[in-house]
Amino acid sequence: MPAIRRRASPTSFTFDLPTQTGYDSDHPLSRGEVGKVGVPVSHLGDMRALFEGIPLGEMNTSMTINATAVWLMALYIAAAEEQGAPRAKLQGTTQNDIIKEYLSRGSYVFPPAQSLRLTQDLILFTTKECPKFNPINVCSYHLQEAGATPSQELAYALATAVAILDNVKKSGEISEEDFAQVVGRISFFVNAGMRFVTELCKMRAFAELWEEITRERYGVKDEKLRRFRYGVQVNSLGLTEPQPENNVYRILIEMLAVVLSRNARARAVQLPAWNEALGLPRPFDQQWSLRMQQIMAMPKSPARSPG
Repeated sequence: MPAIRRRASPTSFTFDLPTQTGYDSDHPLSRGEVGKVGVPVSHLGDMRALFEGIPLGEMNTSMTINATAVWLMALYIAAAEEQGAPRAKLQGTTQNDIIKEYLSRGSYVFPPAQSLRLTQDLILFTTKECPKFNPINVCSYHLQEAGATPSQELAYALATAVAILDNVKKSGEISEEDFAQVVGRISFFVNAGMRFVTELCKMRAFAELWEEITRERYGVKDEKLRRFRYGVQVNSLGLTEPQPENNVYRILIEMLAVVLSRNARARAVQLPAWNEALGLPRPFDQQWSLRMQQIMAMPKSPARSPG
């Protein structure tokens, strides 16, 4: 009987604003923001407490962290090694798209050139020391929420990815074989808004342009390493407070656009709750979002589970 391969369990963490911008929780500028939009991590003790009882050698950990990604990754590795997990075994993703922070969120710490260097350094480090870790998730979601059109979102995201890969290649610190692996480990996090036809075309263009860029600009021969790997979050800013029940239809339309295309069908889709414009969702609201995904995935087998 062949051995059963055990898959790493997934877990995802978002960090609070002080952690994202490099402040300790007890810094005066952190007042009122600690733990507000995510987990506060100021030192190894915090990281150790966060993952207490969680076997990091068996996990697939996604960390939504950008400007301070190199520091958080260092703490994560240190916590894992304390558990006896070798860094080469660690699996997961650091978002590590500091240019996106500069363009759309404002939570950057360093100017663009230095931000690109930090992004590059983490990519080079993980390629050598943590080869199973995805070192960057190019995040175009916030670009559209900051006012970009779908076309501009596409253009800026691909330009960011090209700038990062060009820097990695020019560094001279990585072989051609390892560079192809870097290309294969880049992923994207995309927005899906209400412009149905435009959004559908955007996803097809994303996949086709990425295939062209990785093949012609970077000479990646392995088709698997050229695939456009991405997840989608449907647009939360498009949800309204008046008549919030109509947000259900908005969410469905936005989701439909990114699952229809045969060659660019989203494998991972995140949906907000219908009443997110009003406040934090209740368990029922979260379940409703889950049911929408299940209906889309299995239209002939509607979910009947009471859970």
